[in-house]
Amino acid sequence: MPPKVRASVQKISFGLFNLLFPDNCRICEAPLTDVSRVPVCAKCLAQPEPLDAEFMCAACRSAFTSPYPLDADGRCMMCRLGLSGYDEAYSFGFYEGTLQQLIQLFKYGQVQTLAGPLGAMLSRALPIDRRYDVIVPMPMHWLRKLRRGFNQADLLAHALSSHSGLPVDAIIRREKATPPQAGLTSAKRRANVAAAFRVPDAGRVKDRRILLIDDVLTTGASASACARALKRAGAVSVTVMTVARADRRMWNQAVRANESDFSFQTTGGLA
Repeated sequence: MPPKVRASVQKISFGLFNLLFPDNCRICEAPLTDVSRVPVCAKCLAQPEPLDAEFMCAACRSAFTSPYPLDADGRCMMCRLGLSGYDEAYSFGFYEGTLQQLIQLFKYGQVQTLAGPLGAMLSRALPIDRRYDVIVPMPMHWLRKLRRGFNQADLLAHALSSHSGLPVDAIIRREKATPPQAGLTSAKRRANVAAAFRVPDAGRVKDRRILLIDDVLTTGASASACARALKRAGAVSVTVMTVARADRRMWNQAVRANESDFSFQTTGGLA
């Protein structure tokens, strides 16, 4: 292609890009120089760091400021008592900083193309020494999906599938249109989602090792309710996987500062 023609094509391409997509990164507002369907610069996409904490539960991966809440096997009280409902939980990073902004842009800003980069982060957190049979997106009630236009967990599940090769199967439904979980205490969250999930066809669940996908891990209310429904239907195991999780160490500091009654009720799980 002659240089003048190539320059004209590039000029048209960048013109169309600037017309269809924002000129600046939605996170740092730096000018976007690459043609991409994701309105976030490469620097911001590379900024989130993998989850790291000195003390963590071996099962739910909740972070602690000291080893004292963990038993000899490295499990926290919630996991020792079997209150989480799921077997293990993995997350790429903490729900803070740029990662929090990316998830909010994806989920509330309607930037569905971020499912690709966030799905790549999920794949980095996927344990290589575990075997799973199927990826299951966290279900969303049809009314909420109608209002939002998409289920973020479903997009993340398919993005992870493209990296892992595992099939995606929406084998569980959310039949109860519960109020939003944000702002509720752990006890109220659990009551809010009680009996909210149903497995229509137990044959698609029986004897399968399930990877349950969502965007953020917070108190565990929805994750526990969903995992229990899957296990009642015959699942061998349910592992929760999210892009990010709330840092319970920050919660504990807030609890001490405000002398609130959260205690161990606020340990790991999906929002």
